[in-house]
Amino acid sequence: MTEQKPHVVIVGAGFGGIQTAKLLAKENITITIVDRQNFHLFQPLLYQLSTSVLSTDDIAYPIRAFFHHNPNVDLFMAKAEGIDTKRKVLLTNHGELSYDYLVLAAGATTNYFGMETVEKNSFPMKTLQDALHIRNHVLHMFERANMQEDEEERRRMLTFVCVGGGPTGVEEAGALTELIHLMRREYHNINFDEVSVKLIEATDKLLPMMPLELRDETVRVLRKKGVDVMLSTQVADCDGERLVLKGGVTIPTHTVIWAAGVKAVPLMTTLGATMDRADRVIVDKTLQVPGHPEIFAIGDNAHFEQDGRPLATVAPVATHQAVVCAKNIKILMQGGQKLELFAYHDLGSMATIGRGDAVLARGNFKMSGFFAWSAWLIVHLMRLAGIHTNIIVTFKWAWNYLSGMRLGRIITNIDI
Repeated sequence: MTEQKPHVVIVGAGFGGIQTAKLLAKENITITIVDRQNFHLFQPLLYQLSTSVLSTDDIAYPIRAFFHHNPNVDLFMAKAEGIDTKRKVLLTNHGELSYDYLVLAAGATTNYFGMETVEKNSFPMKTLQDALHIRNHVLHMFERANMQEDEEERRRMLTFVCVGGGPTGVEEAGALTELIHLMRREYHNINFDEVSVKLIEATDKLLPMMPLELRDETVRVLRKKGVDVMLSTQVADCDGERLVLKGGVTIPTHTVIWAAGVKAVPLMTTLGATMDRADRVIVDKTLQVPGHPEIFAIGDNAHFEQDGRPLATVAPVATHQAVVCAKNIKILMQGGQKLELFAYHDLGSMATIGRGDAVLARGNFKMSGFFAWSAWLIVHLMRLAGIHTNIIVTFKWAWNYLSGMRLGRIITNIDI
């Protein structure tokens, strides 16, 4: 009779999910990774895909390629739709999957804060398809504006608004201005004084995780690049033709890139556990879901409080939680009772503002400018998957820095 190995099901192939699978791959167990895509996505570089710096295969890596030496690890390409905790079954659009241990690492989705018109008419940036859509749309706006005679409509086409003053919004706005600067010598019928990039933030500061002087430096650099930074400004509506701000001010635009918030994927609401306002499950210190010791939640799916506030939904948190999650699953499989408690050691924060400019903070250490940007490059290269990707991305970054060229300006999905 064949021995029944413990079955670990991991929902999501992001940083946390892949790291958990790697740490458990050598155990005498069966691991199934459930994801809608067959690739791991390096989300921090999505903005570079959307602004033509990198290509899809630079920031995406086949899930199966991680585990070609691990026959006990498999991919089940499906959409996780629900969890039956009584039967210990994950429900998907391609059938049920039983588990002994379940790791919820399914990531996050865009939070529109209940504004249906904004959800319908803005551009999110959480997936590979989202970034490609933004790239295609921005380039298409320039193609249409190049031959547009109506000044009002032309300005609407050439106004690009990023909403959200976190790293994604800051990085997108900075990269957009550089892309636009490159295209000045290529669009002969466009008056580039009509082109506008705006960054809107509801609070009075950008990059809230940064010290005050680095937040101020970020605003200074963005404005120097030509970004109209609008702080303490809230969005009320968006219809695809104009963005309406609270107070009644309108911005005529066809392009609103929404980077103002995230929430856990809808799967988490089927768990029946206590959630926070962003639909993240509130986990124990061991990262287990209360009442379900066989279920762990990590990364963007977990609300874990430390020092009186929940940890940020960033990649380092997810990868560190994966280490403790994997250790605790091993302890449970061995019959142990005393599990490891998770504690996050902050590695600092960083954000790039554009080519040669970034901000970095860790504890009392602060840095900005070229050296912070160089540190940002090194950290992100280290996190990319595969030597091949590292070489290609290094070459593209070096070429972009030296020449400013962005040869990824290819429109692939616009129906003329």
